[in-house]
Amino acid sequence: MSPPLWHTGLPQWNHNSWHDGPLAGKSNTRPLYRYARYFNSVEGNTTFYGTPDSLSVRRWQTEVPNSFKFCFKLPQAITHQHCLQHCQHLLADFFRQMSPLQHNTGLICIQLPATFSPQQTDILASFLQLLPQDWNYTVEVRHPEFFNKQREEQQFNRLLAAQSVNRTLFDTRWLFAEPQPDAITQDALAKKPRVPLHVVATAQQPMARIISPLQWQHTDRWLQPWVGKVLQWIDEGRTPYLFFHTPDNAQAPLLARHFCELLESARPSLINPLNWPDPLQAQSSLF
Repeated sequence: MSPPLWHTGLPQWNHNSWHDGPLAGKSNTRPLYRYARYFNSVEGNTTFYGTPDSLSVRRWQTEVPNSFKFCFKLPQAITHQHCLQHCQHLLADFFRQMSPLQHNTGLICIQLPATFSPQQTDILASFLQLLPQDWNYTVEVRHPEFFNKQREEQQFNRLLAAQSVNRTLFDTRWLFAEPQPDAITQDALAKKPRVPLHVVATAQQPMARIISPLQWQHTDRWLQPWVGKVLQWIDEGRTPYLFFHTPDNAQAPLLARHFCELLESARPSLINPLNWPDPLQAQSSLF
């Protein structure tokens, strides 16, 4: 079977609100197994808080198909506490623990804090040289000078391109465009970065994290440009990764499915990874 041309998923594989529909089961057991029946990728945020134990890694490996791809974050001890320096032992431990899942890992995500500025690009360059070359990587920055379209951003993009490292794109525009007063939205506004969106692919696996407002159903004007961009990347021979968020992620599966329908409508020959058994029933009963 040919590998997927693109990957899509959610920020997590389990959520308390997914109590009905195809992502739910009769018990809380094996949520990753159920999730991987319908999505072919997931953000691995759990590793941001620490390197998982061997038992967890082995269990995750048994619960996903061969084509499924995790996008695990490097632990915050490396990216935030050590700021990419003097952390060789932490890196070695992380990759040793994760090695059983290497085939099922699409990208290792290096999410840098907002305090990490272009003046530290040399630190990032040195850090990238430490990484094992048989994994794929993506870097997410949040400092505003990385988005100024000037020398600082250009230097950053050239570094990533030279190392065949992807740049993570985080699209929060529509969340901030019409902010609502509800508590869920306000919490998301406080936590999500408000940075410009510069859609650039510095390597072969561009990754986009897309967060909608709570009322996601009327936001096709924001999604349609992503349809065109994904198709462009596929035509260029790239393998994009798209992850869909809503403010509390309760309806993120429906947003992801809607995007897949838009993409399938634009190019029917693409295989839709969200093979839900009954789309209409799933949409009406998922929550």
